[in-house]
Amino acid sequence: MASPKPRPAGLKLIEGRSPGRDSGGRPVKQAPTFKRLPPEPPGWLPEEARAEWERVVPELARLDLLKPADRSALTAYCLTWDRLVQAQREIEADGSVLATNSQGRVRHPAVAVIEAASKELRAWAGEFGLTPSSEGRVGQQGADDGDEANPFAGSG
Repeated sequence: MASPKPRPAGLKLIEGRSPGRDSGGRPVKQAPTFKRLPPEPPGWLPEEARAEWERVVPELARLDLLKPADRSALTAYCLTWDRLVQAQREIEADGSVLATNSQGRVRHPAVAVIEAASKELRAWAGEFGLTPSSEGRVGQQGADDGDEANPFAGSG
C-alpha cells in the first residue's frame, strides 16, 4: 500500500493546536514561495504533446499553479498524452487484434501502450489537479478573501 501524499502546510496549520503548530503540537515548516510563471515548452515537443501543452498551460497559469521548475513534469505529462494518442491511432489503423493463433487472439501491442500511458497520464494529471478527484486538492495561490488568519490566503 502506498503511503499518503504529504499534506500542505496550510492544512496542517488549520487543524493545528496553536499558531505555527500542527494537531500534534509539532512546528509546521512553510513551503518555499515560488515565483508563479508558466514554463516555456521545449522546442522539440511532438505535435500532439505541444497541442496538449497549449490546452492545459493557460488554465493552470490562470490558477497560479505553475512555476518554471514544473517544466519537466509538464513535459512528461504532455509526452504521455502524445504516446497515448499515437498508440490509439495505430489501433484505429490496424485494429486491436492483430491475429489469432493456437493460444487465442493476439492483441495489438499498442493496447498495452495505451493501458500504461493511461495510468501514467492519470498520475501526472493528478499532480496538476487535472482530474475531477484531484482538482479539489489544488488551490489558487493568489486567492484572498480578506481573511488574514487564513493560511491559504495570498500575500497580494
